[in-house]
Amino acid sequence: MKTIFLIDGENLKGKIKEAYKIAEKEKPLWHEYDFKGLFNKVLSGIKIDKKVFYFAKIKEHKDSKEKSRQLIQEQRLLKTSLERQGFEVILSGRVRGQLEENQRGGKTLVFKEKGVDVRIAVDMMSLACDKKAKEIILGSSDSDLQPAIKEIKQREISCTYLGFEYNPNKGLSYTTDRTILIRDSEIFEFGSNTLFK
Repeated sequence: MKTIFLIDGENLKGKIKEAYKIAEKEKPLWHEYDFKGLFNKVLSGIKIDKKVFYFAKIKEHKDSKEKSRQLIQEQRLLKTSLERQGFEVILSGRVRGQLEENQRGGKTLVFKEKGVDVRIAVDMMSLACDKKAKEIILGSSDSDLQPAIKEIKQREISCTYLGFEYNPNKGLSYTTDRTILIRDSEIFEFGSNTLFK
């Protein structure tokens, strides 16, 4: 039985981006970020048999074709980079553009991801029911995954929450068997320039 690492890509990117913002640093280019190096460091000593990134599929939006195309291209570059780093990439769910009111009373097009947490939960249950994992490492701070964590633990699958030191999800820390937190210094260590050194 295997140790499987499941990562909610947008959730992870959001947390890394937040750390860069707090430190007043420019966010990295995602397709140049050394995710493999980061995870090898923070999960050192754990033999991982399979590493999977999940992202929602981006569709072109009629109200913002140029922005949609830019996001699609960025996702392609990131997917290629992650596959080169040894990750499997699953595109599930959708990124939808929605018009939302802004502070000035106008409308702003905001892109929101739907369906990734459901796919991760289904895969967790599938791995547990088919006895294909002994441990799942969860790279997501989404509280919606707590019911799936409880279910896999009832099936004697260990679950580790990989979160962030500056803002860990207390519910996930409580629900999982173990919590590993990524420090800001580790986030910055593997930023844009490190992948191609």
